[in-house]
Amino acid sequence: MSKNNLVAKILSQFKSSTTQRKVFQLLSDKQWHCRSCEGKSIASEQYAGGGGIQGLQRGTKSRPGLVIVSKNAFCSQCQKTTRWDCWTGEIKQANAAVNIPHKLIQKILNFYSYTDIVEQRQRAAHELVIDHHFPMERWEKAEESLSVDMDEDEILKKFQILKKDASGNHNLLKSRACERCIKEGKRGTPFGIKFWYAGNELWEADYQRGEEAESGCVGCGWYDFDTWRKRLNKKLSKSENTK
Repeated sequence: MSKNNLVAKILSQFKSSTTQRKVFQLLSDKQWHCRSCEGKSIASEQYAGGGGIQGLQRGTKSRPGLVIVSKNAFCSQCQKTTRWDCWTGEIKQANAAVNIPHKLIQKILNFYSYTDIVEQRQRAAHELVIDHHFPMERWEKAEESLSVDMDEDEILKKFQILKKDASGNHNLLKSRACERCIKEGKRGTPFGIKFWYAGNELWEADYQRGEEAESGCVGCGWYDFDTWRKRLNKKLSKSENTK
């Protein structure tokens, strides 16, 4: 398939006037584009996230993911160093999450009592994000459909609840930590706390992506914040008792 035909095919897979379509149209020339001046003109809050760059990278069941590279560079228009993105023209296998059925969303929120796992506060549904323990950045393939009959053990194993409100977005903090881990091989340190309940700071799994890679996430606070906190408290308690 020619490059022009590929661009046309990808464009046809977006609904008209969506943010992702606009972002792809900008990047379809395969040149570098500044997020601050060009991205904000499209969607200042969604350009880099799931509605924009990240969503394009992940793809969907019907659309492949895009290979998009990023860098920091000086922008003559912004007159400062900013984040830039460029589509290489390549595609990859999608690794997107499916839409969670409404009935299952309610089941998950009820199971966790509408409480975010980090601050342990009950919140309105619109201030919460249902987060997969295993980050999408490492999936390597699109998620299969989710059953509304998922039991509590499955929910506990697969999901946790993070907050997303005016004061902060813990799901975004986790995504940034996972991106850094993939790039540098150093696992997350929630709020600067260097503790891992299994393993250490270094990524030690044999695989970087795919189902086998999940073992490398175990022990990281962002992977399972509840277990991480309990193990940290247990360690602190033992330390206090030995004094």
